[in-house]
Amino acid sequence: MPIQTVEVRIKKLHPDAKIPTIGTGHSAGFDIYSIEDKVIPPGETATIETGIALEIPIGKVVCLWDRSGMGSNSQHRFAGLLDSDYRGEYKIVIHNHNKKPYEIKKGDKIVQGVIQDYYKPIFKEVKELSDSQRSEGAFGSTGK
Repeated sequence: MPIQTVEVRIKKLHPDAKIPTIGTGHSAGFDIYSIEDKVIPPGETATIETGIALEIPIGKVVCLWDRSGMGSNSQHRFAGLLDSDYRGEYKIVIHNHNKKPYEIKKGDKIVQGVIQDYYKPIFKEVKELSDSQRSEGAFGSTGK
């Protein structure tokens, strides 16, 4: 079965910006690159510039995900949802959970983007919700 495609318009906002790349034919995510060198001290958060802006179709959203290599080095991205009407630079917020500084170099892959459909909710207030097997079971309620 062929994988569906979607056209995404991209604007380079900086001469060193790289067009996102897709690792393999079956990769769900596309790699986004840094345009700057930055050191993130232990326990701190930094915003990394990418130098790109995207135009994605209405009804789609870009979800940003950690790259496994960065996650294995205790780096985690925050603020990972970009709406279809956003036209500004994609800036990536990364937190260093490690006990040593983390160095990002210009041209490094720093995050993955995944384009997904979304649905606009229409909220309907009710007095009761339908019952389910889990019901109000919270953290750890389904076992280990």
